[in-house]
Amino acid sequence: MNALRLAISWLTVAPVPGPAKVDRQTAGHAITVAPVVGIGLGAVAAAGLWLLVSAGMTTLLAGLLAVGLLALLTRGMHLDGLADTVDGLGSYGPPQRAREIMKSGGAGPFGVAALIFAIAIQSVAFATLTEQHRWLAIVLAVAAGRIAVVLACRGTAAAPGAGFGALVADTQPRAAVLIWPALAIVAAIWAVPNSPWLGPVVVLAALALTVAITRHCARRFEGLSGDVLGAVVEITVSVTAAGYSLAF
Repeated sequence: MNALRLAISWLTVAPVPGPAKVDRQTAGHAITVAPVVGIGLGAVAAAGLWLLVSAGMTTLLAGLLAVGLLALLTRGMHLDGLADTVDGLGSYGPPQRAREIMKSGGAGPFGVAALIFAIAIQSVAFATLTEQHRWLAIVLAVAAGRIAVVLACRGTAAAPGAGFGALVADTQPRAAVLIWPALAIVAAIWAVPNSPWLGPVVVLAALALTVAITRHCARRFEGLSGDVLGAVVEITVSVTAAGYSLAF
């Protein structure tokens, strides 16, 4: 319960107090249960989409508002992490300089472009899924972003000077990185009607991309940071939602 409370307090704006003491063990447990929080956030997004469309709003506008709702519920920290990470990757400087750019607080051209693409992809994908009343796919797409965080926190050391990264880097047990993707793959069978093979393929592709991006960022920045984890969330949600919206 301490781990779940900490995960909720870290990953959402919900007024749930975390434990008084947070060490690497507790932090690691919180990351392990992060997909549970993702399921809850996905359910809220799906419910919000249903309410907005039922009230007569266009699906595209509802999709954009759902992305905004998720940003609000998560303090926008994942979007911020995406922008900072892409700016760092685009700096072409040494690792220390890249980390300084990520910590500067501003968003450069690379970061702004990444935000536009992520928000646009998620909005359009959510709109498409809403038109087809595929609420499970929306929930699973949001949850997949948090499963990606579990994978990112396995086998990767923290970057120098990382705060949150130092708490959660390389904390995930092998069971967690096997069980959560397996559950996502099974659930994804029902994410794409008439193409039960497509959902699992999308999950595998999105999570494989996540691992590749995490490894590249770890080499580029000399380790894992909270910004990289935020980028992993947004990229995975975008890829998964877009993949689920395909029709064969």
